[in-house]
Amino acid sequence: MARATSTPGLPLALQALLAVAAGVAQAASLAWPWSGEPLWWLQIASMAVLAWLVRPHATVSVSWQRGAVIGGLFATAWLVGTFWWLFISMHTYGGLAAPLAVAAVLGLAAFLASYYAAMLGIFCRLALTSKALTAITFGAFWLVAELARGTLWTGFPWGAGGYAHVDGPLAALARYGGVYGLGAVAAMLAMGAVQVRRADFSGWRLWALLLALGAALALATVDRFCAIHLCSTPQQRPAPSLSLELLQGNIPQDEKFQSGSGVPLALKWYAEALRDAKADLVVAPETAIPLLPQQLIPGYLEGIQQRYAQGPQAALLGIPLGDEAQGYTNSVLGMSPATGATPYRYDKHHLVPFGEFIPPFFKWFTAMMNIPLGDFNRGVVGQPSFAWAGQRIAPNICYEDLFGEELGARFIDPAQAPTVFVNFSNIGWFGDTVAIDQHLQISRMRALEFERPMVRATNTGATAIIDHRGVVTHLLARTTRGVLKGEVQGRGLDAQSGWAITPYAWWVSRWGLWPLWMFGALVLALGVWARNKDMGARRH
Repeated sequence: MARATSTPGLPLALQALLAVAAGVAQAASLAWPWSGEPLWWLQIASMAVLAWLVRPHATVSVSWQRGAVIGGLFATAWLVGTFWWLFISMHTYGGLAAPLAVAAVLGLAAFLASYYAAMLGIFCRLALTSKALTAITFGAFWLVAELARGTLWTGFPWGAGGYAHVDGPLAALARYGGVYGLGAVAAMLAMGAVQVRRADFSGWRLWALLLALGAALALATVDRFCAIHLCSTPQQRPAPSLSLELLQGNIPQDEKFQSGSGVPLALKWYAEALRDAKADLVVAPETAIPLLPQQLIPGYLEGIQQRYAQGPQAALLGIPLGDEAQGYTNSVLGMSPATGATPYRYDKHHLVPFGEFIPPFFKWFTAMMNIPLGDFNRGVVGQPSFAWAGQRIAPNICYEDLFGEELGARFIDPAQAPTVFVNFSNIGWFGDTVAIDQHLQISRMRALEFERPMVRATNTGATAIIDHRGVVTHLLARTTRGVLKGEVQGRGLDAQSGWAITPYAWWVSRWGLWPLWMFGALVLALGVWARNKDMGARRH
């Protein structure tokens, strides 16, 4: 097969422009900037542009170098468009000079984009002739790049393409393959669509294609309909309902840790809200109490414990714990009559780079910012849930809910699996931006994957109740101070069948993401074999 240095008929500059525009569109599809809603069709359309730029042709093919450049431009534009708000935390709240903050965001995006550049370079190098195998390979290579971004160097999977599909027809696939599997299917569909030619729509091929697409769409639609409307199947009967009060302090981020303003405001407001609450469970967000217990006024924390030591209520409270000798943790304390004088404790496992731990060789960078940073200790994966009112309530803190494979560790024993997830977050570092909407869609995806409700208590938003179908049932206005009241119904318990879990929860709790890695490796090997076979056939 002859090689070409670019996609036939298109100047290089136009290819680069299309790749960047498609990357920006993919970023917007995750949470539309003017509404916060995900747009599944825009995500597939953006992937289709990328697929069209790197697809093999009948007589010529994009060189692997050009494929890597196109993939790198697409991914860099997409990632910058996704987490540009990191600039706010570094510049507005951290005091880092604007040019350095811009360079940091661009540098992070370019580094993470290198995974996609590498995989698309290999994809173009294979130059497969089979349209079906080309589509499968494109999806598998996209999957491997997403996995690499989500796991290597502690992982930063914010904005994976699959999050655009929480409301789309592919959402039904989340319970089987998770967000990464869903994103891979979307990539396969995109490549399959751009390879269609007029000749493909003749004779039996047309009917076979229409039948396959119709069957797939019908299956996904029926599965999604059942998940939303037919929720009383024997394996998924609800656990008891739980009334909630979710506290949103809206403490200004630039005052949150100031002893003369934010700290006394937080201590006073949260103490009063916890005292006056009437719900079964009261939840205060990440670092709602911004001081260590030993730094609090004597009796402050003990008073909250005493308030929940008797009666029909419980509370979960975000607070830092530890000391200089033993180290510090970003934690949640659970208080109820059952816990007594020793509260339930959850310690955050997946720490934020540069926020909760400083990677090697980067202390010079964090020293330039005026942000209270530190090296926190990690909690273990799969910590026990907080048992209360017939529920098993599983906390996760901040961006821990990006890592479904870690949340899934709690499902290894279905009899101890969570019935409800609770996310404790403070997105105030990133202002009133699309970061709030993106994080809401992330939590919705976790609800779809595990078919468990996700309750969110945050400092500035989005404080919400998400049911097991991924539907937001209650939402508090962002950047306001208030209490979100509502009910949540845990899922999973059935008197006859025991505790039920989704296929995704079953396999990810046992093997993590390795089945997806293995699928990518298998398709890569298949692609190499097919390429060698094609080359051998042409030589003879």
